[in-house]
Amino acid sequence: MPFRTRTAVSGAILATAALLPCPAAAAARPAAAPAPPGWSAAPAPGAGAAPRAQDRPFFYLEGAPGTVLADRLALSNPTGRTVAVRLRGSGAGAWLTPAPKEVRIPPRTRASVPFTVTVPRDAVPGDRSGVLLATGQAGGRAAVPLHLRVTGPVLSALTVEKMSVRGAGGSAVIRYTLVNRGNTVLRPRIAVRADGLFGPVLRRAARPLPSALAPGRAVDLTETWPGPPALDAVDVQLTATAAGGAHGSATASYTAVPRGVVLAAPALLLAVGAGGLAAVRRRRRGSGPGGTRGEQAARRAAGGARPSGDDADAAAELAGTGPGARG
Repeated sequence: MPFRTRTAVSGAILATAALLPCPAAAAARPAAAPAPPGWSAAPAPGAGAAPRAQDRPFFYLEGAPGTVLADRLALSNPTGRTVAVRLRGSGAGAWLTPAPKEVRIPPRTRASVPFTVTVPRDAVPGDRSGVLLATGQAGGRAAVPLHLRVTGPVLSALTVEKMSVRGAGGSAVIRYTLVNRGNTVLRPRIAVRADGLFGPVLRRAARPLPSALAPGRAVDLTETWPGPPALDAVDVQLTATAAGGAHGSATASYTAVPRGVVLAAPALLLAVGAGGLAAVRRRRRGSGPGGTRGEQAARRAAGGARPSGDDADAAAELAGTGPGARG
């Protein structure tokens, strides 16, 4: 009998130890998420087994752009009353369409609710995440994680467009538009160089932009160039690069002219024009109504009149025998 008593006591101690695990083990185990009151939601397992979070803790779907993917959500109602639950997606779950948006689960029943996920045709390849939300009309809420991988070739493409360079005070402003022509999110790096008539005038090493550029997006940007040359014709080249081999560049011309030259140019042109007009007038006055003196003397000689004085000298020059015709 004493042996049996000790055995019973030992068994009670062991049972108590099993019910009360050590504090370290309890602290290491993550706390379970609170379940909705009276009902639960989880990815539906196969073969009609009871759904458990350990079987499929989340949905995982994979497909190319334009495909329609299907799965099922299991809703369990162990209570003695009917439960009404509404379904909707969030994040990548926004591409999700449940067969019924509202489900009524009878008492002590498990319902398997089908749903589809339609991957947009312009979806960018890569991983997405979201949730399928189940909300009870009488209370309770469950969020089942959804992981989606969009398959397909990855294309990185970048262009620099609408580039221009304009002077502003003592600096120049480079304006351009950066466009992501690929299907991946890019983090571009921008480099600038400028070459004038006598060599390089600007070398700016590549540096990253402060924000990423989503596929299909275009952004207008500027680069400030302090202290450009005061008098030069410059070709400015801007180059954008990003991961995946994305590369784009554009070139614009910039001609720098001092302000004093710009202000004096109209007066200079006016002076040149006035000088030319005065020379024309003097030439016309020297020719007279009958032409130049040489032309008048030649006509008189042809008519039989004997030229004299200056007229004779002019006629001799035209004939090649006068003083002006010598070597």
